[in-house]
Amino acid sequence: MPRKRSISDEVLLDAALDIIHRSGPAALSFATLAARVGLAGSTLVQRFGSKADLLRAALAHAWDRLDADTAAAIATTSSDAAGVVDLLVALSGQYDANDFADQLMVLREDLRDPVLRARGDAWIGTLAGAVEQRLADAPGGAAGLGELVVAHWQGTLTVWGFTRSGPLPAVVRRSLGELLARLHAPVPGRGDRS
Repeated sequence: MPRKRSISDEVLLDAALDIIHRSGPAALSFATLAARVGLAGSTLVQRFGSKADLLRAALAHAWDRLDADTAAAIATTSSDAAGVVDLLVALSGQYDANDFADQLMVLREDLRDPVLRARGDAWIGTLAGAVEQRLADAPGGAAGLGELVVAHWQGTLTVWGFTRSGPLPAVVRRSLGELLARLHAPVPGRGDRS
């Protein structure tokens, strides 16, 4: 009869993600995780196999959390242009000025691993689809606008990483409002400048 696990995989993967976010993917090892959670390194090897498998499991866990956050944001934002802004502002909450550059190291790992890259592609598709649904009344139709808006949002995050030109939610809200106004899909309450 197998022994009951004293620490769930979810708790272990949360701890692994914390190590990754604080010190980068290279800092994650069975030894660093064992020291963090109080288990023997050999116990972690039995659960995850190799360091590469541990890293992939931790990053897949991060994608699981982002997928859940995205589904919640989609479900709780309005189905119009204002909902696009609210949705992407809500998803911007995961970024912090103090560790933004470190998060780019995580993105590097996602881009290098075909399984994780596929997760990112699927997430972009889900997000772009939700944006397009909210812009269905845009002049000329919404086809393709979802990926355009998501790409603009990601670009806004990157530019903000350099400029730190205000609180991120306000920067994202202003940038997306400006983009949508230029696309003639004004955000209610923002004022259409076209």
